[in-house]
Amino acid sequence: MTPIVERKWIVKEPGNPVLVRQLAQELGIDPVLSNLLVQRGIKSFEEAREFFRPDLSMIHDPFLMVDMQKAVDRVEAAVLRKEKVLIYGDYDVDGTTAVALMYIFLKKVHPVHLLDFYIPDRYDEGYGLSYKGIDYAHEHGCDLIITLDCGIKAIEKVKYARSLGIDVIICDHHLPDAELPPAVAVLDPKRADSTYPFDDLSGCGVGFKLAQAYAMTHGIHRDQVLELLDLLVVSIASDLVSVTGENRILAYFGLKQLNSHPRKGLQSIIKLSGLEKHMITIDEIVFKIGPRINAAGRMESGRTAVELLIAGDDESARKIGDEINVHNNERKNIDREITLEAINMVRNSDEANNMKSTIVYNPSWHKGVVGIVASRLVEAFYRPTIVLTKSGDFIAGSARSVAGFDLYEAIESCSDLLENFGGHMYAAGLTMKEENFAEFSRRFEAYVEKVINDDMLTPIVNIDSYLDFKQITPRFFRLLKQFQPFGPGNQSPVFLSENVYDNGNGRCVGSDNGHLKLELIQDDSAYLPMSAIAFNKSDHFEHIQSGNPIDICYSIAENYYRGLANIQLRIKDIKNREDIF
Repeated sequence: MTPIVERKWIVKEPGNPVLVRQLAQELGIDPVLSNLLVQRGIKSFEEAREFFRPDLSMIHDPFLMVDMQKAVDRVEAAVLRKEKVLIYGDYDVDGTTAVALMYIFLKKVHPVHLLDFYIPDRYDEGYGLSYKGIDYAHEHGCDLIITLDCGIKAIEKVKYARSLGIDVIICDHHLPDAELPPAVAVLDPKRADSTYPFDDLSGCGVGFKLAQAYAMTHGIHRDQVLELLDLLVVSIASDLVSVTGENRILAYFGLKQLNSHPRKGLQSIIKLSGLEKHMITIDEIVFKIGPRINAAGRMESGRTAVELLIAGDDESARKIGDEINVHNNERKNIDREITLEAINMVRNSDEANNMKSTIVYNPSWHKGVVGIVASRLVEAFYRPTIVLTKSGDFIAGSARSVAGFDLYEAIESCSDLLENFGGHMYAAGLTMKEENFAEFSRRFEAYVEKVINDDMLTPIVNIDSYLDFKQITPRFFRLLKQFQPFGPGNQSPVFLSENVYDNGNGRCVGSDNGHLKLELIQDDSAYLPMSAIAFNKSDHFEHIQSGNPIDICYSIAENYYRGLANIQLRIKDIKNREDIF
């Protein structure tokens, strides 16, 4: 799917030249690499050493988190009194990995028949702690609920649980309201009174800190906590929290475990994703492992994902993994069909083409993929986007935004037309009566048209540095890989190379020939051509095939083919040279 909107390239300001030269000399690296460090706020040899060599001794004391002692004491009481504990989490990757992590850890200290877990139904209950889930806990004799990746705003529901004699420990990472739920303990690094040094843990990360704290006070060897890091890195990657600070350390060692000895359920997903011979990175989790885990909650039940992640034997892991893979393939097919249908709805409507927002509705679309479709439409048209379908007696759907535009405020301006809504600046969900759809569409578009500006409607490619092909040596790439794990806050560097040519072997690839596979050279033909892949860029093929020069911006990655790894440029955008002048 080729985006319709032309992208604007912005090359970042280089770092302080004195610091760049100093670090290049002290570390013995290419100035391009030392510039990347300075751009990331690294100003000394010692800071660079800590960046390149994360150490588990640098993760924070979990008892710096408000209410941690209360949470540990309540779990200890449940263990001593042999109470039944329900572990409750959201249906997405962060929630299901968090539930699996807590379940696996508590099995070490609590009889398994006194543990249960609960994942709410995406369509029947929606996100977060539900009354149905609390009733389930009551009916099954649970004395304690531990919520993971949810619960921070569940004030009335926690009160309801208490009325039934059930205590609640909340482990969440979302922004709380001024009033906190009346739980036994509320663990959330985003609390207004938080004293925790890092506020961007995933929901699974908060659960990990509870496990770490309990282990520290009950003589459990830290290795029994660290073995949970393969689950934690999957949540960090999939939930798009920043890969900086404590998350960088946890992700670094989580990737090591995921690549060397993942638990059986994750190994099953790794094989199904074709990654068993790869060095798995954050990107592989985001685009291959995470979506498969998510597919269970989208197409069937998030409980299946937890069952996979806690599987104790190869056969169970294989069987559940196959089931989830079927759901993922089904999800991809539905996603592709609805995306194409939605794009054509916009393209074939003069009114839609002239709008500042994209709003599409079809009562037959699958609710489980509307968020994915909304993201695809943003890629295609680069406008605030809402995708809606029929959900029971209502219309419901998902919204996605563009950089700089507060989607939540736009939806909130129409709140009198909605049954409920929630989310944040860039993503939201909403529900309305069908008779309100036309007025909502009109008012939402009017709000967007009034507030948005042309800069917000222009997608941007942020480029870290210019780079010549002759600088991309094996040593350069080896050092570049040490910047990993990449992710928000430490994105994979994007480089700009000018005046490059295909050597004549370039071709269109993919099921619809929508992608480009290129062999690129730059100036000095003595250098070997650089292998490159450009997804959804086949519209440039005729120009490139004719031997014309192009400028490219790209990241550098490792490509695996028949068991061999080689350097590959992952092209993000292409500009024909005559388009530049």
